[in-house]
Amino acid sequence: MPMIFNKFKAASVQTSPVFLNAEKTIDKAITFIKEASENGAQLIAFPEVFVSGYPYWNWIMTPVQGSKWYEKLYKSAITADGVEVKRICDAAKEFKIHIVIGINERGPSFGEIYNTNLIIDNYGKLIGRHRKLVPTWAEKLTWSSGDGSSLKVYKTEIGPIGTLACGENTNTLARFALLAQGELIHVANYISLPVAPTDYDMAEAIKIRAAAHSFEGKLFTIVSCSTISQEIKDSLREDVPNVDELLNRKNSAFSGFIGPNGAVIGTPLIDKEGIVYADINLEKCIQPKQMHDILGHYNRFDIFDLRINTAPTKNITFIDNHEEFNKR
Repeated sequence: MPMIFNKFKAASVQTSPVFLNAEKTIDKAITFIKEASENGAQLIAFPEVFVSGYPYWNWIMTPVQGSKWYEKLYKSAITADGVEVKRICDAAKEFKIHIVIGINERGPSFGEIYNTNLIIDNYGKLIGRHRKLVPTWAEKLTWSSGDGSSLKVYKTEIGPIGTLACGENTNTLARFALLAQGELIHVANYISLPVAPTDYDMAEAIKIRAAAHSFEGKLFTIVSCSTISQEIKDSLREDVPNVDELLNRKNSAFSGFIGPNGAVIGTPLIDKEGIVYADINLEKCIQPKQMHDILGHYNRFDIFDLRINTAPTKNITFIDNHEEFNKR
């Protein structure tokens, strides 16, 4: 049976959510989904925690000041089996498009929020849910850590898709875990981070991370990054009067596409809001692997041995020994 190397158009969105409003943010997402589908895209990527907002207060307030904002975020967070996600799934089915989108996923405990990427196929089925493994730096004040059960690659009609959120795209072992499962389409989503050190070019850093993964794995990386709207800054102004000074900065957001050779495809979006497209041809992943296939001939698995605990984390285990006891 001959192999089929898929060709398709992909879309990447760079925009801000409707801050801490899941319903209106999903309305906005569906508008982009419809537009991308009408332009021929079969995959659309949305930013990290797009539904519906990033905890910028962790970086510009004290933990005590930010506590009330954590409460607001928890109340606006959603569940993977809730009506909000169903709306996104319905849009995927209606417009026949694959979707990767970041959400704040509410856990059962009031102190439990996950930075989660959802993977939805073109039939409207939620096929994957990846929780960010390690919140980055100040993010630890907000998000719980994911586990190895979500380090998966998902087979779809357009090809095998994997995803990581923001800083975990620098985690070499996490990236290799996806590559080893046959990943050819990688979605890396981010938030713009103006509060980074002054000598840190966020847009360039995002591009470097994406290029590294694409070049090492000989695959396509789709990057989607959020922006910081005036609405977000105005919301935080009540606690941080100089919020504009802290959150205004050039080269904070990069969205676009990287090919298997590590080069940028087309013209990416830097800071500006919008949607960009690229034609993806998975056949282009073959020839580069002849040179460096770190999943095959260009590795030494007799020397290196990566083991991954894929068991979901459980906070309690119930054991019923009554029946066994009564038999004694």
